[in-house]
Amino acid sequence: MVRRAYRRYYHGLPCNKDATMSKNWSLFLVVAFVLGFALKSYLDLQGKVENEATPPTHSAAMLYGQDEQAVNIFDTEDTRIRVIYFGFTRCPDVCPTSLAMLSGALNELDDATKAKLRPLFISLDPERDDAKLSAQYAHYFHPMIEGLSSSLDVTTELAKRYGVIFRKTELKDSELKYTLDHSSYFYFLQPDGTLITKVPHTLTPAPIVEAIKTITQGN
Repeated sequence: MVRRAYRRYYHGLPCNKDATMSKNWSLFLVVAFVLGFALKSYLDLQGKVENEATPPTHSAAMLYGQDEQAVNIFDTEDTRIRVIYFGFTRCPDVCPTSLAMLSGALNELDDATKAKLRPLFISLDPERDDAKLSAQYAHYFHPMIEGLSSSLDVTTELAKRYGVIFRKTELKDSELKYTLDHSSYFYFLQPDGTLITKVPHTLTPAPIVEAIKTITQGN
């Protein structure tokens, strides 16, 4: 009997006891896999429902604007869409061009659409751009654009949140002493700070106008 089982095993035909154990083990693996997959699907679904029910929140970002007044740009009682541009007042070309395009876009909109927007210029150079200067600079391009400044820690954290890249570059033999190299985007945000979309640097107001109309159509 032992010899027969031995022969069957080595010819690829396990004995009845081994076959039963193998069958039970396979069944156990199948059941474990099904239960594991079901548990993962349930947890994924719960996480998705929770994420949909609880929108992302952002801590208050306190900046300072005209008359040195503290401004919380994530005040959800203000339901306007934020249109934010990060730059600095001594920017030689990119910032003036971008704010001119934003101004041009605002001038193409009707009053009802403009009432849904809160355009903001946030300085990345608080060392030289205080709240008063930032406000004056922004208003030069359009009276609707608020110019804001804060401490470098606050503006850096805010810039990183939306992927703004900037760095200080020393300027030898220049009265400016340094400049800032920075990315150039218009960031469209919900009142709580959630990013809706962003528009890259442009030489025409058209992409900004298109984004504004797309976002405000349902509002």
